[in-house]
Amino acid sequence: MKSSLMHLVPPVSRERIISQFPKWYTPEACLQFKEHFHAQVRTACQQSTGTAGLKISKVVVVGDLHVGKTSLINRWDTAGQEKFKCIASAYYRGAEVIITVFDLADIQTLDHTKQWLEDALRENEPGSSFIFLVGTKKDLVSDAVCERTELDAIRFAKEMQAEYWSVSAKTGENVKEFFSRVAALAFEQSMIKELESTPGHGAQIGAGNLIKLEKNIMEVPEDNAQGSLSCC
Repeated sequence: MKSSLMHLVPPVSRERIISQFPKWYTPEACLQFKEHFHAQVRTACQQSTGTAGLKISKVVVVGDLHVGKTSLINRWDTAGQEKFKCIASAYYRGAEVIITVFDLADIQTLDHTKQWLEDALRENEPGSSFIFLVGTKKDLVSDAVCERTELDAIRFAKEMQAEYWSVSAKTGENVKEFFSRVAALAFEQSMIKELESTPGHGAQIGAGNLIKLEKNIMEVPEDNAQGSLSCC
């Protein structure tokens, strides 16, 4: 079982340290503006014994077919070929981060993100997940088109209580910055929960096993009827 899961772990450099909170993409659609981790989290990290391992965070990536989910994740150095299987609503449960993806060159895919988010939130406690709205394929649109689409995307992000980012998996623009932001938010939230559940005891940094990164793909027919769910 362990060997079958190890391919999900991306190669990580030895200096995988985020000392300050990664910046947001745009202040118009930002979750929070802080520049440093919570004081208790910083203290816990400084007192860490250096235990090897990774904190577990469940990240769910949802969106229409062909909006660039696979390319975005693969750009983040996640190895493995695409294999599909049927999944149930349990796929969404326990998501600490929900990433809704749309194609900057196809405005209809932006319209569908609200339904994707509703489906994911239905299986999670209110306020338990960080929400991101990500526009992909930035390299395929002109600056003028990107700016116009982003105005709509920022409006959607505000309504969804999400943080908006635009990226290009092809060129790598904003990809590293985006995932650093996701990792920082998820890590801090995980540490705060652990500290609150074990008062008087230091949180164990790196006590987790693997980072669980999942992706949900659904083809949306022209009549907007429900399509088939599949997972990589």
